Amino acid sequence: MPSPLPRRCPARRRLRDCLVLVVACWPLGASRGATGDAPPADLVRRAERALRVTPPAVTQKQQPAAVGGPHDYVSTAPYFWPDPARPDGLPYIRRDGEVYPGARAKDTDVHRAGVMSATVTTLAHAYEATGEEKYAAHAARCLRTWFLDPRTRMTPHLNYAQGVPGVSAGRQFGIIEGTRFIGPLDQGRRLAGSASWTDADQRALMQWADDYLTWYLTSPFGRQERDTLNNHGTHYDVQVMRLALMLDRQELARDVAEAAKQKRIAAQIEPDGRQPHELARTKSFSYSKMNLGGMMSLADLADRVGVDLWGYESEDGRSIRKALDFVVPYLEDPSKKWPGKQIKSFDRGGYAPLLRQAARQYHEPAYAALADKLEAGRD
Repeated sequence: MPSPLPRRCPARRRLRDCLVLVVACWPLGASRGATGDAPPADLVRRAERALRVTPPAVTQKQQPAAVGGPHDYVSTAPYFWPDPARPDGLPYIRRDGEVYPGARAKDTDVHRAGVMSATVTTLAHAYEATGEEKYAAHAARCLRTWFLDPRTRMTPHLNYAQGVPGVSAGRQFGIIEGTRFIGPLDQGRRLAGSASWTDADQRALMQWADDYLTWYLTSPFGRQERDTLNNHGTHYDVQVMRLALMLDRQELARDVAEAAKQKRIAAQIEPDGRQPHELARTKSFSYSKMNLGGMMSLADLADRVGVDLWGYESEDGRSIRKALDFVVPYLEDPSKKWPGKQIKSFDRGGYAPLLRQAARQYHEPAYAALADKLEAGRD
């Protein structure tokens, strides 16, 4: 099956990074023809590839999953491996930071969700940029297949995400995989005016999103993830806020943003800027970036409901900016010893988008200059 993304991607060939490039290459608020400029050639190339993707679905599992039904999203915790001391490998054992290949193989819902997310986002942006109906038509097919068609739709929950064979069918930590659905759910609005995407389609998609949000807010896994004090809790908040905003639940979004001051920033960042929950991991530099990126996303979303997280600082000096400034010396000087473990190589250039975001928010050109330096080092 062809990929909607080029084989060689400057952001290390990862779907998530490629998706960032797709989204970044066309203004979020642009309407078709509004800028008077030709759409970016790179976006069009990606969209042409995306047209060749068969719409993914959770019902395409080649083998029935050990848990759940055919419409349920099912995944295995990535850092759990078969126990070599046991003939059947059960129960799986944890090897933090080391991804078990089977957990991310091609015939997994994780892979299918990533392809769906990248495909829909690419096509929706291409339609918005060009007005070409073929892009909207295929984006609509993908959205209907994953979310709406009774024959193929995913049930709106993550009860079976990141299960551990021999231990549990699912875990609250699987909620972080839901980030793959939030983007596509928000793309239907870009298809407005297309003959391929009706008002009824959009209402049905938002009903799925509403059911999904209800599961986040009321399920045992949702409540457990909400109370987790690390990147999982941060990205839970990001997902809830994005769903709340697309469903026009302003009060819910505002409540999450206000709570993040204490629950995320004050509880997860030390006065000197270190993030102790992330430093405890075997890929602590990677996870420090992941959590900081989540907090910056929260701050952007909070701006939309009148809550200032960018400028928030606790009485003892804990803040988003302090967390970034803690990392900066290690970005500037790769020889400087990082205070935590990092068992895998890490692309420091991955911090560049966060630095540019901070440069805009804090009016600090030094962040942008460092981003330029890091990106130049990738060449």
